[in-house]
Amino acid sequence: MNPFSFERAETIAGAVNAIAKNDRARFIAGGTNLLDLMKENVSRPAQLIDITRLPLGRIEETGDGGLRIGALVTNADTAYDERVQQRYPLLSKAILAGASAQLRNMATTGGNLLQRTRCYYFYDTATPCNKREPGSGCGALEGFNRIHAILGTSDKCIATHPSDMCVALAALGATVRVTGPDGERTLPFSGFHRLPGETPELDTNLRPEELITAVDLPAKGFATHHAYLKIRDRQSYAFALVSVAAALDLDGGHIREARLALGGVAHKPWRDTEAEAMLSGKPATVENFRSVAEALVRDAKGFGHNTFKIELAKRAVVRALAQATGMEQPS
Repeated sequence: MNPFSFERAETIAGAVNAIAKNDRARFIAGGTNLLDLMKENVSRPAQLIDITRLPLGRIEETGDGGLRIGALVTNADTAYDERVQQRYPLLSKAILAGASAQLRNMATTGGNLLQRTRCYYFYDTATPCNKREPGSGCGALEGFNRIHAILGTSDKCIATHPSDMCVALAALGATVRVTGPDGERTLPFSGFHRLPGETPELDTNLRPEELITAVDLPAKGFATHHAYLKIRDRQSYAFALVSVAAALDLDGGHIREARLALGGVAHKPWRDTEAEAMLSGKPATVENFRSVAEALVRDAKGFGHNTFKIELAKRAVVRALAQATGMEQPS
């Protein structure tokens, strides 16, 4: 681990001012990802700005009937919050499907949004990686790519976003609140994370001097009909090969509105609103679920070791939608 200086911010404005003065500074809160990256010599910040004393550790009601989750609320506190469990159980289940209890006690909302890929080549500094060293190449394209992306890839990067929480937030249509030198702004969750394109080193559309302050959940939480399905190599403490957050608004046996987001398949939580619209007004049947699953992976591309994910994703979508309706599981 390289030497670095340490500063504790007492105010939001102070934190923003501090990071604006040093382009090699990084915020730190729970540190569950950043410290790993520093130990592996993947990230080498010259300064850490501790933000744990900022007033961002509460979950509050919003004026439109939703909830605002402060950036410093731990994943455990969000998952076990009574309001989240009752009104947004999809989010609670997704969080509890990720990491370990110890990590969830430390990890924060803001940090979860900013965690970086678990690509082997990104962590191995002896191999090329355009995300770690732009222009160096991508070891995964021709290498062992079993865990890698099948949607939204580029010839520069096929890494995946690792978060479970973010898959649920994408399906729920959350909003990210940030503040920076130019003041506050909000980003729709669908526009927060990026696809790799020509700049895979950029994971998000957050500006370098901005701080995440909260995530807003809309009033509609799909509490009655939802499912979070995570498929992984072992039952606990493993990142998703494929995950699906499914939420339905049902009128009897018909679908008024559907939300679907996939994890483990792209550089960002993958949501396709055109595919979702295929279910609107349709009966909640396995045949219709299979049609939308086919549409979701219509542009998927396998790279050898990970080609199995295309069929796995289709089956996971159908199963998650069936779980959300409470119907008997399809074969």
